[in-house]
Amino acid sequence: MPIVHSVGQTTTSQLVIPPEASGVPVLEIEHLSFAYPDGHVALRDVSLVLQAGEKVALVGPNGAGKSTLLLHLNGILGGNGAVKVVGLSTQKENLPRIRALVGLVFQNPDDQLFSPTVFEDVAFGPLHMGFPETEVRARVQRALEEVGMREYAERLSHHLSMGEKKRIAIATVLSMHPQLLVLDEPTAALDPRARRQLIQLLRDLPQAMLVATHDLFMVRELFPRMVIMDEGRIVADGPTAELLADAALLEAHGLEFPQC
Repeated sequence: MPIVHSVGQTTTSQLVIPPEASGVPVLEIEHLSFAYPDGHVALRDVSLVLQAGEKVALVGPNGAGKSTLLLHLNGILGGNGAVKVVGLSTQKENLPRIRALVGLVFQNPDDQLFSPTVFEDVAFGPLHMGFPETEVRARVQRALEEVGMREYAERLSHHLSMGEKKRIAIATVLSMHPQLLVLDEPTAALDPRARRQLIQLLRDLPQAMLVATHDLFMVRELFPRMVIMDEGRIVADGPTAELLADAALLEAHGLEFPQC
């Protein structure tokens, strides 16, 4: 398949020092607040730190501010406060580098898959960053292997199942070699088999993760740390087992305690 190169882009993400080597947290959020133009306050003084390789679940009722928070991590939204990714603040000049470092996967994969074929979807990011064809192809192959979809390169993205689309959406960000994966409701709309496969995929990936979800069974199984949000604030942050054992805390913030 021929590759058309983007013009005028540079490979800015190649110079970033991995956080585990530098000792810098992969994500630092300090006193972040945000209101939408209609006046609705979605985030209220949110502070959060993630270390390299740490897998953290972000839970809370609808309207808690989870998705709004995720959209601040690569500069789609900008509020009052500080957000840093591997020490880089989310100011305009840093956004190309930050958007390579933060792999944001939306709840609906159709919002992320817009090219005719799987190959072209996964190649889009590296092409936009200006990598040569040999590097783009290598990144696509590796990303598809990481999600168990190597044989799907020539498939039509819109013909895939929901579970397959979600894997390809993850591959589109893995091709950028991110240091932080940010996923919004990754198990939503999946059947039991696809859900199990996705959980295993997330378990095996080495990157730090911040995953917004209502799936507390997945949280219990996969994430050692859990952060609860409600009404735009972080109301609890600690070991998953301890927070899930606090039925009163879960009930107070619109969460259903897993019974099995």
